[in-house]
Amino acid sequence: MGNVNSKRRKSARPSVVRTEIPDNELSTATATSVNSILINSKLNSEPAEPVVHSPTNNTVNSQNQLTATSLRSIGWNLDIDECIHRLLDIGLKTKVPKSICFRNSEIVAICRAAQQVFLSQPGGYPPDSNYLFLGDYVDRGKQSLETILLLFCYKIKYPENFFLLRGNHECANVTRVYGFYDECKRRTNTKVWKTFIDAFNTLPIAALVASKIFCVHGGLSPSLHSMDDVRNIMRPTDVPEYGLLNDLVWSDPSDTAVEWEDNERGVSYCFGKKIVNEFLAKHDLDLVCRAHMVVEDGYQFFNERTLVTVFSAPNYCGEFDNFGAIMSINEELLCSFELLTPLEHPSTAKLQEAQRNRGRRPSPPMIITSPEEEEEEGTPV
Repeated sequence: MGNVNSKRRKSARPSVVRTEIPDNELSTATATSVNSILINSKLNSEPAEPVVHSPTNNTVNSQNQLTATSLRSIGWNLDIDECIHRLLDIGLKTKVPKSICFRNSEIVAICRAAQQVFLSQPGGYPPDSNYLFLGDYVDRGKQSLETILLLFCYKIKYPENFFLLRGNHECANVTRVYGFYDECKRRTNTKVWKTFIDAFNTLPIAALVASKIFCVHGGLSPSLHSMDDVRNIMRPTDVPEYGLLNDLVWSDPSDTAVEWEDNERGVSYCFGKKIVNEFLAKHDLDLVCRAHMVVEDGYQFFNERTLVTVFSAPNYCGEFDNFGAIMSINEELLCSFELLTPLEHPSTAKLQEAQRNRGRRPSPPMIITSPEEEEEEGTPV
């Protein structure tokens, strides 16, 4: 976990302010559109190739059909729109309810429908904006259940526009220690937790944006020689103690590492600038985009902007003064960042005033709850 100056503060719901990096900070003309293609894993024993779906007027209808089919196939007539509204309403409340607003059978239905969508998708080529999440959806606060259910509901409703990658916390062993298991046991039951683990085991591991940006939760691996290595990972699967999948969700870049070094987390490796350069050159890529590490400004470039860490949890653990960030990529592959900051953060007013001076209204809130985490020592990012 990265070192940032910490200061205990009362958590607040985050607001969003927009900042942009200059065009020359990350610019490429190698593609004319942004197409998210998941690097999917093997399902059962058959090799799976990436499938690109051309955008047509039937895309929305096909999405709705997939949603309805996924729910019917598990024998549950669930209104996903109503589920989403229910979860968003919970996010507006100031007090965390002791019980969750879903029956256990509804939670199981959502998880199983999401599983089917994950396993059915090599990738997508949506006509509108895409959302790609880089992992660690649970163990981050008192409402992990609502957070992951909302993400699953959006995935079911918009399967071609909404993508979730796996983080190191989407794993049975980690969730048992860092809060999600206890939350499920307290608010539902352990069978519901097991259903979530089954869904986590189907999550894709990595993604390519426009064949130029490699997206993953953790980082690179000495076992990653080609994209087929990722495609050949069997799903469903747990995260093993070592090897390619473990590295992809656990490894970190390091300014001091020359090539591969042991990771101070006690898991996987740290990799140096040389490794990043060789990886990008070999695969004709421009950028590695990853998460997994708290950074003070919400995003942080590494190795002359060939790798970027994006961390979207502001006021991390309720005691850090860090921003959160969301990276946006336009059709020319220019990057900008949405900064997430608690409403009480001293920089919020200054940044929003700067927006108004540019003639642009502040962006509305984009996260329904502050990612305040139950205090535990040694929590890994």
